[in-house]
Amino acid sequence: MISTNIKEDMVKSNNEKDVHVLIIDDEKSIREGSARILSRIGCEVSTASRGEEGLELLEKTPNVSIVLLDLKMPGIDGMEVLSIIREKYKDIMVIIMTGFATVETAIQAMKQGAYDFIPKPFEPDHVRLVVNRAREKIKLTWQTEKLTQERQRTLLDLGTEKSRLKSIIEALPNGVMVTNTQGQAVLMNPALIRQLSLPKETKSGIPIEGLIDDVGFQEFVHNIQEISSTKPNKISTYELKMPDQKFFMARGRPVLGDDNECLGVVIILVNITAMKVLDQLKSEFVAKVSHELRSPLSTIHEQLTVVMNELGEEKSSDKQEYLLSRAQQKTKGLISLIGDLLDLSRIEAGAATQDPRPVQIEDLLASIVDFLGTQARRKKQKLTLEKLSDQIPAFKADPLSLESIFGNLVTNAINYTPENGTITVRIKFVDQKICVDVTDTGFGIDPKYHDKIFDRFYRVKDNNTRYITGTGLGLPIVKSLVEAFGGTITLESEIEKGTTFHVVFPVEPQSK
Repeated sequence: MISTNIKEDMVKSNNEKDVHVLIIDDEKSIREGSARILSRIGCEVSTASRGEEGLELLEKTPNVSIVLLDLKMPGIDGMEVLSIIREKYKDIMVIIMTGFATVETAIQAMKQGAYDFIPKPFEPDHVRLVVNRAREKIKLTWQTEKLTQERQRTLLDLGTEKSRLKSIIEALPNGVMVTNTQGQAVLMNPALIRQLSLPKETKSGIPIEGLIDDVGFQEFVHNIQEISSTKPNKISTYELKMPDQKFFMARGRPVLGDDNECLGVVIILVNITAMKVLDQLKSEFVAKVSHELRSPLSTIHEQLTVVMNELGEEKSSDKQEYLLSRAQQKTKGLISLIGDLLDLSRIEAGAATQDPRPVQIEDLLASIVDFLGTQARRKKQKLTLEKLSDQIPAFKADPLSLESIFGNLVTNAINYTPENGTITVRIKFVDQKICVDVTDTGFGIDPKYHDKIFDRFYRVKDNNTRYITGTGLGLPIVKSLVEAFGGTITLESEIEKGTTFHVVFPVEPQSK
């Protein structure tokens, strides 16, 4: 542990107050190792072994500036701790510590406000680099706040005055852009000019349309201005893909005047290209392994079926039949999981939208209801299709992907609805939108799980659902496919009252 005198000298040399770091990780070796590394660079360090303990320390320690947070912990997981910190302690910078298998979750965490992430296992230099970068940003923020208190400046001043604040912004490693209410970039730091590959002599006052040719990004900036009056502290995010195959996470929030009038938008661009590459490598690995496993597992499953049929003709023990049936169920579950993983890989590769053709959705739904009707009747359930509009136009999409969407939703409704229940599929055409509702009278979903059920591998487990098998990939596949076709999916559900999934597809007006 570094001595107190040395730490004080380091702080005094920087003419800054010290930075307090909280490490939340259930692995003792990670906590202690990280604490030693950070103490040696002059940080004040606290540690917690669980999410609950970490949140209690934050309540008692108001000067914490940085949190190193593990995603996978017993009790409250890292994503929930991140959500609480972003809600209650908006100035704290959260750095995610994650294994390779959860890189995608780390990306999602950054979308929800995390500053950066450190993949495990990590080297001391990597920890020092990321924490020092966060520490410098915090110290720059402190300086900025001090300068702001000394002298109030307008956004125009920021674009023209050679001030200390401008120098600080220009030194930031991430790109910074400030726009006015007309959508003109009144301030751009050198990092942003490099990120966007703009000429070095680019001056302020250019509309963002002339800087970034991305309609989604332009709408992103406009939406921040629109919500400034209702959500002034909301941090919005947007994933920007550049023509040179670089990816950036854009974070923006409104800049408000003394009377809470929106003066413009400040945007920070963070390069996430490396994370996207890792995510792509992981997806390719999963797809390859899944493809290689499906064939031998299918062979094993078929052979088990043959053995069980032969045992049925001979005298065999109940134990033999039980073991073989369990093995058959497990191989069937693995084959289903592999199929779902391959579907996700296909969606991520864009194959789900490569072969679109006009589809009459009501005919497709009728076929699905007819096919799954046998499964519903086994549980004494009533499965019906209701067409609420006389004319429903054809929708251009991949038929197999649409079958996957509604087949998954109807199958889930059957599985999670008890005997003698009702499942109703309704379709209508309103305001150039095809709307499909899948309603059941099943167990229902607690509202606290509504935001999680579209996460991969997430399954709600309670007394009603513990014996229902599944991979936890059905709804993520459905959501990915719906969004690939430009649609949306939402749900309404109450415990013991049932669930309704709403799927909406926009339809382009037919030319006359």
